[in-house]
Amino acid sequence: MLYFDDKQSLVAEILARYPSSPQGKRSALMPLLREIQNAHGFVSEPHMAEVAALIGTTATEVRSVLSFYSTYHTMPTGRFHLQVCSTLMCALAGSDELWDHLTETLDVQPGEVTADGFSVQRVECLGSCGTAPMLQLNDEGYYEGVTRARCDSLIAAMRAGSAPETDHPVPVVVDADGRQFLATGEAVGANTDSLYPLSTKPKSASSGGSV
Repeated sequence: MLYFDDKQSLVAEILARYPSSPQGKRSALMPLLREIQNAHGFVSEPHMAEVAALIGTTATEVRSVLSFYSTYHTMPTGRFHLQVCSTLMCALAGSDELWDHLTETLDVQPGEVTADGFSVQRVECLGSCGTAPMLQLNDEGYYEGVTRARCDSLIAAMRAGSAPETDHPVPVVVDADGRQFLATGEAVGANTDSLYPLSTKPKSASSGGSV
């Protein structure tokens, strides 16, 4: 039996969110994929074909969407799926070293699941540049400012059977002017008031005026 065979009311509810045109039907792709991943932890080849048939597209197109978004998984993930941001800001703050320590400590590589339920993944920007380096646990939230010592502590707690509460749930809290906040309420990073035209020196470097 296919996954959605006994969930036709759910399929109808998802499709009803979009126009009834062929293009509108294809817009249901991502929520349908999310339903499968929430149930199984990843989206298999047969599930890709099932979703493609439901929305009138090809399994190849479904896979192309899956490969674009790191939030979707095409291989099984563990109970504790740890994701490390690999973009520039996090790399400058030590995410490469965190990744090396994480994979060496767990003895695991992407696509593998350890006997005690860990899997790892390098992902694109998680929108938490001000708290780098950081880890995302499953789809639950972020551990911020993760040193090697804290990484070891988190792993030990998970191996004992319970993941510590994340510092921030997903999504990260950002206020109207673009400033990010820690779970403690402490502001980190900069905000829109810190921006200035390229033709103008920042106030800290000059008393004002154009260059």
